[in-house]
Amino acid sequence: MSEGATASPSLTAEQRAVVAHAQGHARVAAVAGAGKTTTMVARVLHLLARGVPPGRILVLMFNRSAREDFQARLAAMAPAGQALPDVRTFHSLGHRLSASLTRWGALAPRQLLTADWQLERLLRQATLAALAEEPEARETALDAERLEALAHFCGLVKAEMASPAELHARLDFGEETGHFVAAFEHAERLLAEQGLMTFADLLYRPLRALEEDAALRRRVQGFLDHVVIDEYQDINTAQQRLLALLAGREAEVMAVGDANQCIYEWRGAHPDTMLENFTATFGAAHDYPLSTTFRHGHALALTANHAIAANRRRPDQLCLAAPGNPCTGLAVGQGGSALLDELAAWQRQGRGLDEACLLVRSWALSVPLQLALLREGIPFRLAREDRFVFRLPLVEALAGYLRLALEPRLLQDPGHLALLLAQPTSFVARERIAALATRLAETQRWPERHDPLLEGLKPHQRRTLKRRWALLCELPRRSAWPPARLLEHVLEAVEAEKVLKRAAARRDKGEEDVRLLDVLVEQARELGHDTAAFIELLCRPVENRQDGVLITTVHGAKGLEWPLVLLAGTNEEDFPHYTRDNPLTPARLEEERRLFYVAITRAQERLVLLHDGGEHRPSRFIGESAWQDGERVARRLAEAEGAGEGAGAPLEVADPALVGRYLTALGRSLPLAKARPASPAPGHIAPGQFRVGQALRHAVFGEGQIDVVEGDPDNPVIEVRFRTAGRRRLIACRAPIELLDGVDA
Repeated sequence: MSEGATASPSLTAEQRAVVAHAQGHARVAAVAGAGKTTTMVARVLHLLARGVPPGRILVLMFNRSAREDFQARLAAMAPAGQALPDVRTFHSLGHRLSASLTRWGALAPRQLLTADWQLERLLRQATLAALAEEPEARETALDAERLEALAHFCGLVKAEMASPAELHARLDFGEETGHFVAAFEHAERLLAEQGLMTFADLLYRPLRALEEDAALRRRVQGFLDHVVIDEYQDINTAQQRLLALLAGREAEVMAVGDANQCIYEWRGAHPDTMLENFTATFGAAHDYPLSTTFRHGHALALTANHAIAANRRRPDQLCLAAPGNPCTGLAVGQGGSALLDELAAWQRQGRGLDEACLLVRSWALSVPLQLALLREGIPFRLAREDRFVFRLPLVEALAGYLRLALEPRLLQDPGHLALLLAQPTSFVARERIAALATRLAETQRWPERHDPLLEGLKPHQRRTLKRRWALLCELPRRSAWPPARLLEHVLEAVEAEKVLKRAAARRDKGEEDVRLLDVLVEQARELGHDTAAFIELLCRPVENRQDGVLITTVHGAKGLEWPLVLLAGTNEEDFPHYTRDNPLTPARLEEERRLFYVAITRAQERLVLLHDGGEHRPSRFIGESAWQDGERVARRLAEAEGAGEGAGAPLEVADPALVGRYLTALGRSLPLAKARPASPAPGHIAPGQFRVGQALRHAVFGEGQIDVVEGDPDNPVIEVRFRTAGRRRLIACRAPIELLDGVDA
């Protein structure tokens, strides 16, 4: 469901102020669900009514679907026969500029690469050239995921207009990516020699040409009086510089967006683009807020305000619920059972599953949810079909290892052996693995040392394949083991965590793959001793059902909304995402918090936060959101409609100042008081609420997590859990703590 679908048909005072903006640049800070599309359409119609020629107005939208929606709404609201301005995406703008500069002889003609295989082939050639002196590194570098990461790197160089060497040094692209800088240069030469360009070149090439030639700049400037641009917080450096160049000194720029919803930093966006950088680029601007959301009620609006409050790089703006919005319900639940209960309750109300969306921070976190829905026969659909659990190569291989334990005859199946020898990746070419698997299936014996099949393999590749063959031979003897123990044995034998981290071209991809291993072991443990049932579950075919629950990532949900949103995987270390090897920096924590803000503001009628429990601590974001305060304030506001404002005992809330600001903005009042710290219950206790002895404190904050195991208010006791090698392990370490209020431990 699209952004703004529930926008009020009549404009608010804030929206009217934006529409009537008189002159100069403007910056519009629009909260989620603020009806910004309606406002922008009204702004364009206002300019046309003032007599601004349509050809002197440019509207820029973030993607094609947003452009098509805007064009349709503009056409529907415009007077009959009214000529309309250009509405474009940055890519379509770059395409037109490229054509013009080519026609003028400023750019050499090039053909756009539109198919993924074409770009992959070019990057393969560039990689081979970059590694001409390192043939032993080629097999790893030519892996599909590594090539995908190289494509991302090349696009980011052009998005940020950065030096390849500087960008690679600044960002963490993982191990064995040192050739990326040279590969970028080789790819650029290949593109020029073959007369080709990528989508990133649609902006990169015209921008470079225009910035290098003042005469060329004068040819493209002076054609615009007004530029209206949506989702400004998500544009990158190249887009901002091109926009500034085309606007020149004459055009007035109106940027609409929300720095709190900047979640694409991994592809070049920065929250500062909407904040300091706008005025640094264009000069003084008039700031307009669009603070009223038409999507959800007071409870969620307050929850969203609390959730983002700890960020320093953000606008000082509250999200306010409009009168008549749904009374959004909030809840926190644990595990797959809570998910199933929520969906069942939703259906009992006569609502459809296609009105519900299940959000995850990363696709790995969707695996237990997919399996839970499969077990119960609940239909669902995925935004990306290749993320169905049974279609993941790693999952297919792990199910294959378990099948071999139950079916020894598979040792004679070359195809099955090839799958298991190849996954997790052994860094050996598929053709060589296939030949080896055929021989092993026939002879049931590892080849002699000087066998031609092993020639050309590096020592570590030989060791890896030989160890895997030994594992395959001994698995049938472990068939009586429960599935979780069997799976952990396989993962340890193939060094899965080490291999996945090495194979991933980006650190976050390696961490997601390792998290998938944890998820699968946890699911296997739930099935007790039934290995066959676990295999069947992993291999059960399923197709997208349009009448089912949508499963997608938070990034994929940007700009959309649903009546019911279930945000799963809200565990510490999963959301916010971090590991001991990749700790949270202040900037990364703010980015994770913005992602959480976007996730929860997709809901209209009900929001459910789901955490896993057990060894997984609930996310700090659940506590920061003060969702129970939001519910209490919303209830008191509803009760006060009839009883009179200010009636009743003071309402205890975590942040009276924030809640007070919200009420004042609404023109409402309630007696408020600061909530006292609650007595600790068994479970996680947040940093800043306790103090421990200095020696233990270093161990805890250096590597572990803290849980209250005895909740006596007079003598609470903590337990320390350490995460080592990517796996959670309990270490028997207990100590008393002193509860504090607002003190950073």
